[in-house]
Amino acid sequence: MYVLCAPCILSPALRAKGITHPSDIALFAKSIGRCKKFGIEVVPLPCPETRYLGADREPGTFLERLNTPEFATLLDELVGKVNDIVKERGPPLCILGVNSSPTCGVTSTYYGTENGRPPKREGRGVFYAKFPEIPALDVTEFSQYRVYLAAPLFSEAERSYNARVAAVLKEHCFEVFLPQESGDNHAIRGRDEHRRIFAKNKRAIHDADIVIAIIDGADADSGTAWEMGYAAALKKNVIALRTDFRMAGSHERVNLMLEEGATVVSDTGGMLAALGMPVVSRPEKEPAVE
Repeated sequence: MYVLCAPCILSPALRAKGITHPSDIALFAKSIGRCKKFGIEVVPLPCPETRYLGADREPGTFLERLNTPEFATLLDELVGKVNDIVKERGPPLCILGVNSSPTCGVTSTYYGTENGRPPKREGRGVFYAKFPEIPALDVTEFSQYRVYLAAPLFSEAERSYNARVAAVLKEHCFEVFLPQESGDNHAIRGRDEHRRIFAKNKRAIHDADIVIAIIDGADADSGTAWEMGYAAALKKNVIALRTDFRMAGSHERVNLMLEEGATVVSDTGGMLAALGMPVVSRPEKEPAVE
């Protein structure tokens, strides 16, 4: 399993002068850390802008700096090299890019002012637009992979389902904090143990990038509801997984406040779609020899 990666994520000095901030460096490092953690090989792409304009260049849009026949010829050459990589290795998990880049933007790009349109527009940069069949993720999105899984854990059925959801997340390269695996799994607890569990779970929500909450049942579990509210107050991305088909009202699948504070999905496929992560394809196991 591998990703194709904008080279500036690995070598920020390749970016145009003055545009890289400490927050960018942190995102780059966290994305590469995710790849290392899950054994994802990082294959750097060539940098069209550096090849054409040099490393010591001023920022600029595609129309200002790159809209030339020479650059179009260079792009075609580099596209051929990337296609050779894909042909040899098979399809990558995704392409990692950096939004706003004229060449390697994923959902936004500084294309330039044209026909009254603003210089920044939606869509891929001109290099990444050459690979529409390959999923592309901005480095900001890819760096968000630490999940706090909030859920009731008071029965064997609940704990088993929680573990299944956690396994799906891990299979797709998410790091999961599951409270039932961290001591919050038994009924007889003293006051000190209550405080320890509360502090540990609260810290884990702080450290998480995303909170996924399982909210099946006639009403959402009270502890899970608290965790969702706390995460929302911290401006975390909250995804609520509700496989229960019952409705809480004419327009509500669950409590209004929980529904409005989260993205509600009905299965793990919807959960992965909400997370924006491409489906990980694992090689099939060899059949056992009898």
